[in-house]
Amino acid sequence: MSQYVDEKLSLSTPAKRIYRNARCVAIMLLAVLAIACQPSNQTPGQWLRGDAVSELPQDWSFTDKFSEVYVEVTTPYLVPHSVTIWCAHVGGKLFIAARDPQSKNWPGWMDKSRDIRLKIDNKIYEVSAADFSDEVLLGAVKAAYTKKYNLEKPVDGKERHVQYWAIVPRA
Repeated sequence: MSQYVDEKLSLSTPAKRIYRNARCVAIMLLAVLAIACQPSNQTPGQWLRGDAVSELPQDWSFTDKFSEVYVEVTTPYLVPHSVTIWCAHVGGKLFIAARDPQSKNWPGWMDKSRDIRLKIDNKIYEVSAADFSDEVLLGAVKAAYTKKYNLEKPVDGKERHVQYWAIVPRA
């Protein structure tokens, strides 16, 4: 095809290079647009799409019926990064977590910019992720995760490192 176009247009060598480069850029742009999608299972994505919610729920217990939700974080390279995660609620408040957070980029990016977007049931919630240190609350959050996802103790007895965040309104 390229040879046909080159012959028909009688392009000079520099013009041929420009044409080929433009074609490569167009193909790369199409590939980026095709990839710029939402996450799926363990494959990350970029921008989350859905219906924006103007008011946050007072009670997040409705999230019990969703095994996975999506979180979108800000990255240093200005393209959002989104992943599929688990969530659980305690007393109507929502919590998200990352297992082995040191092995993933998104928890570090979220530490730098706590404003995130959550997608639950095609609704987009603009929220913040907050650290918490209350040991009693942490125990309740771990128990909520264990119950919701039927988690069992590790066979080797070593618990994996999990970092939890509370979902709060943006400041």
